[in-house]
Amino acid sequence: MKQALILQGWYQKPESNWYPWLQKELEKKGYTVSIPQLPDTDNPTLANWLPKALEENYNEETILLGHSAGGPLQLAVLENIAVCIKQAILVAGYARPLEKEPGTHAILQEKYDWQKISDHMDDIIFINSDNDPWGCTDVEGRYMLDSIGKGKLIVMKNEGHMGSVRFNQPYNEFPFLLQLIG
Repeated sequence: MKQALILQGWYQKPESNWYPWLQKELEKKGYTVSIPQLPDTDNPTLANWLPKALEENYNEETILLGHSAGGPLQLAVLENIAVCIKQAILVAGYARPLEKEPGTHAILQEKYDWQKISDHMDDIIFINSDNDPWGCTDVEGRYMLDSIGKGKLIVMKNEGHMGSVRFNQPYNEFPFLLQLIG
């Protein structure tokens, strides 16, 4: 069964940014889509978010998408599931504490088992901007790509965080992301 799971970022809800648009577009293509409301998105912690994300069903046809803090959550999910999913896409993701935003470490694992993460997905894509205001830049994308040892890094020019109320960056649609899902 073709399914997609979208994990929102810090301060986000399932109806934020491009999430509802992507849900509708994927449903048109025959996907079952889930955007779980993660607890306490104003103060995310891995201890609160990971159990909620692991309640979802994962199979060989799963597409896992994460935005911002949903990125490190994705890495933890991939480390903890027992199946190899089809694809993971991290949008403005990160795997290390961000200097520009205190508290980002609470959603991170102390260390990642990069081999286990790699073993649990067929394909991974990192989409980062060169000017992300929080520091989720292409440098973070390169770090994750190099750590996993496979996948693709797409560097967006001047696209910021690809959705942010705080920085007045509406991103209600994301057609390029839809093209990458496969």
